[in-house]
Amino acid sequence: MAAVQGGLVDSEEEKDIKTDPSSDVCGNSTNAAEPKPASTSPGTNAPCAAVKPAAGSAEEQQTLLAVLQFLRKNNLSESVEILRREAGLPEDLLDGKGLDGSGAGAGAAAGGVGLEGGDSLLSRVTAAVPGTQQTTKVTSNDQPDVSVVLSAYSQQGDPTLYAVYYSDLKKFIETVLDCHRAELSQVFYPLFVHMYLELVYNNHENEAKSFFQRFSGDQECYYENDLRILSSLTKREHMRGNETLLDFRTSKFVLRISRDSYQLLKRHLQERQNNQIWNIIQEHLYIDIFDGMPRSKSQIDAMSGSLAGEAKRDANKSKVYYGLLKEPEIELPLDDEDEEAENEEGKPKKKKPKKDSVGSKSKKQDPNAPTQTRIPLPELKDSDKLDKIMYMKESTKRIRVGRETLPSICFYSFLNAYQGLTAVDFTDDSSLIAGGFADSTVRVWSVTPKKLRKVKSAGDLNLIDKESDDVLERIMDEKTASESKILYGHSGPVYGIGFSPDRNYLLSSSEDGTIRLWSLLTFTCLVGYKGHNYPVWDTQFSPHGYYFISGGHDRVARLWATDHYQPLRIFAGHLADVTCTRFHPNSNYVATGSSDRTIRLWDVLNGNCVRIFTGHKGPIHALAFSPNGKFLASGATDGRVLLWDIGHGIMIGELKGHTDSIYSLRFSRDGEILASGSMDNTVRLWDSMKAFDDLETDDFTATTGHIHLQDNSQELLLGTYTTKSTPVIHLHFTRRNLLLAAGAYNP
Repeated sequence: MAAVQGGLVDSEEEKDIKTDPSSDVCGNSTNAAEPKPASTSPGTNAPCAAVKPAAGSAEEQQTLLAVLQFLRKNNLSESVEILRREAGLPEDLLDGKGLDGSGAGAGAAAGGVGLEGGDSLLSRVTAAVPGTQQTTKVTSNDQPDVSVVLSAYSQQGDPTLYAVYYSDLKKFIETVLDCHRAELSQVFYPLFVHMYLELVYNNHENEAKSFFQRFSGDQECYYENDLRILSSLTKREHMRGNETLLDFRTSKFVLRISRDSYQLLKRHLQERQNNQIWNIIQEHLYIDIFDGMPRSKSQIDAMSGSLAGEAKRDANKSKVYYGLLKEPEIELPLDDEDEEAENEEGKPKKKKPKKDSVGSKSKKQDPNAPTQTRIPLPELKDSDKLDKIMYMKESTKRIRVGRETLPSICFYSFLNAYQGLTAVDFTDDSSLIAGGFADSTVRVWSVTPKKLRKVKSAGDLNLIDKESDDVLERIMDEKTASESKILYGHSGPVYGIGFSPDRNYLLSSSEDGTIRLWSLLTFTCLVGYKGHNYPVWDTQFSPHGYYFISGGHDRVARLWATDHYQPLRIFAGHLADVTCTRFHPNSNYVATGSSDRTIRLWDVLNGNCVRIFTGHKGPIHALAFSPNGKFLASGATDGRVLLWDIGHGIMIGELKGHTDSIYSLRFSRDGEILASGSMDNTVRLWDSMKAFDDLETDDFTATTGHIHLQDNSQELLLGTYTTKSTPVIHLHFTRRNLLLAAGAYNP
């Protein structure tokens, strides 16, 4: 069967490289009234340092030299000539060794400045231009060039004035109108971090320490962990190789601010000639400006908290085909009572073949659904069709759950789990349960009276009558029957586990950096997939089988096919570990949650990131799509469940009640109820249909990202169920809407 071909694609990086027409080169939105550098020729992007045309001070001459050198390196000769004429520099600057790195003649002629300083400034400018910065990141497997990244902090300002500048801005923002204060307060955290790092990089250790102690307490509480890491960076040497710092530096912190608030801030900084702060805003921040009323404090808090600020609005405008694929039409065989039923004349009753409730709906194609052939999917085997028939039969007996009829909950407690239970999964038909353990083993149990059996050896299989009706039973070896099986193979703790839809295979991911595919017919390892460089935290099969997804400490998610030993797609863009993964019900999209406190939705077809959701205040550990594919639920260490509208790309709900990390989320089969499991030893049931029905999304909300979250968690909470002392790490709804929960008893 044809498989998806591809490689590394990072849509967010591509978007950053393509500069928005309404933005300047530093990534800050500008309005039409703002002057633009006259030195920019049509179709070229001149760096930000070229704003001042006159070559006055030695620093300005250095900057001009760096800019000219950068433009010449990129063969932008027209821009070089225009900038040279406007700056009043001599023509011989373009000849000889004036603009290459081998001599300092032109620099000295222009003002006694050697090119050594120009080179360091060039690296600063290069780091500040999105295109070159992102290219460095794309071509590097792990980290961008540290020296280039850190050189942006080489600006020499008066270290004693940093606290004065910051304090002055703080006083100004505290005195502006209430409607602007909440929006402008967003700049405090990124400014604080970058000013502190500049002080540390330039070896002003005492000033940096004083600055941190004075202003760190003013930051929002959800940045507490980041500030703790930042406080450990007290010397320039500490900054090299620090992942958190490199993340913060290489990705511009995104602030969403109304145009009025932005103009207010800009005017204040220009009047005070506060160039130190203005330079940081230009180089390190991305101001996403929108027209309209400023957002309130609650609206901003709902979307804040991620490592790199909010998502750019443009990131969530791509078309997403969230509809479901058409179910194959499979005829249900008549039940025995139907066949025996006769009418008054003794003739059998004629009954139309039953069809699945999905198949019986209108045959019109859902406009929001992808085409059946958008990505290659495996064909249904006979065993798959039989399983579909069983699913349809059980669906007819499904209990309709809701506010009045809550589901029953069956809890599986793992006792004496001294091996450290780290992951759990159930098969779709709820017949098997598997656990991953810290001792590197995977254990599988049967939760029905039917015991687990291996297939007979090849010699014994040759003696079987292959034409017999019960051939599937005859191939199983009764001597191997047992209630559980142990799978050995990993060399580190097992962190992720997932059954295939047909129950023939099991995936496991481990600290050893591999994903293993196990056969549930022979209970042996079939393949070991190697691609991640570090621990793999999660793995899951596609709802249609064949494809599976993995995410790990190397900050990327990988899409695999069972018959390919190399990944088909590498989804790169997260700034920290990819902690959880989930396939969309139509298998065309993959959601990933990360320690960078964002959720990303990826298109399997082309590898692009089509949605970025921010709002969690801690690492994300649980994701669940609604059965109709329209909504996504996420849970994190902040104890909150957030609901997302995939089509509009906005947050639509917040469910508060848990007091500890949420590790499992699951919608009921009909989507009426959302169940959440937490380390606080509780299972909570939420009225998801009411949360979605109360949603009112207009074009203005979708365009600006303004959300009005109702504080109605108590209204939506249907029930709280507490275990004795067992954290809930997995939830599963059976085909009849019985809720299964699992966790390890913690005495």
